[in-house]
Amino acid sequence: MSGPDAFANLPATPRMPALFVGHGTPMNAIKDNRFSRTWREIGRTLPRPHAILCVSAHWVTRGTALVHVGQQPKTIHDFGGFPAELYAQQYPAPGAPEAAKAVIDLVQSVPVQADTEWGLDHGAWSVLVHWFPAADIPTFQLSLDLSRSPAEHFDLARELKPLRDKGVLIVGSGNIVHNLRAMWPDTPPYSWAEAFDADLTTKLEAGDFRAAADYQALGEIARLSHPTVEHYLPVLYPLGAADEKDRLEFFNVGFDLASLSMRSFILR
Repeated sequence: MSGPDAFANLPATPRMPALFVGHGTPMNAIKDNRFSRTWREIGRTLPRPHAILCVSAHWVTRGTALVHVGQQPKTIHDFGGFPAELYAQQYPAPGAPEAAKAVIDLVQSVPVQADTEWGLDHGAWSVLVHWFPAADIPTFQLSLDLSRSPAEHFDLARELKPLRDKGVLIVGSGNIVHNLRAMWPDTPPYSWAEAFDADLTTKLEAGDFRAAADYQALGEIARLSHPTVEHYLPVLYPLGAADEKDRLEFFNVGFDLASLSMRSFILR
């Protein structure tokens, strides 16, 4: 479905930022809290992109990566047990098929195939509803192929970097620490969660972005911070798409429910 000129045909623009956002509970989509207020503040500082590429913890595949090429992605309510108000939320952004086809052209390290069945899951729309509430920017998602190592995800992200010069805002959405079984309201964060969050922060502040792919070397604190890998892998996408010109800024630093790091960052 892609063509040899899909990337070349995208208009050149000033370089877009790349971001990672800790999205936390889906309720952040409709709550007025310190996390959602900061998202709205960040949204006001962002340049208007031609398209948004979101790599979310909530679209996983195995054996190949998929990129959504549809014209009108549906709003996916991929959660259970929440208030009716949350299920009523819609984010009717148009798709970005040409930018999605450019992803297929650019990525050579792993197979990427076109998809028309997905849409926008809550890892994408629960944040975008605060950044771009008009839902008028073409938006598409790339799945996480869980058969690939973290280092391979980082390398894939490096191949996406040219999209930043074509008006595409690259967003990873997950959590730097994510252990649902350990969640506890109104409780300070666990020591292992703070240690994992601090270790990654140190690496990023030192500019050692590739080291983020070797997070499993931390052993037990890595296993406790990420019993499964899908909420960590999106961290690697803005890092892989970064270069030496970028300035790193953290926002929403802190924890929710003791075991969810909401730390997020922007590279611009």
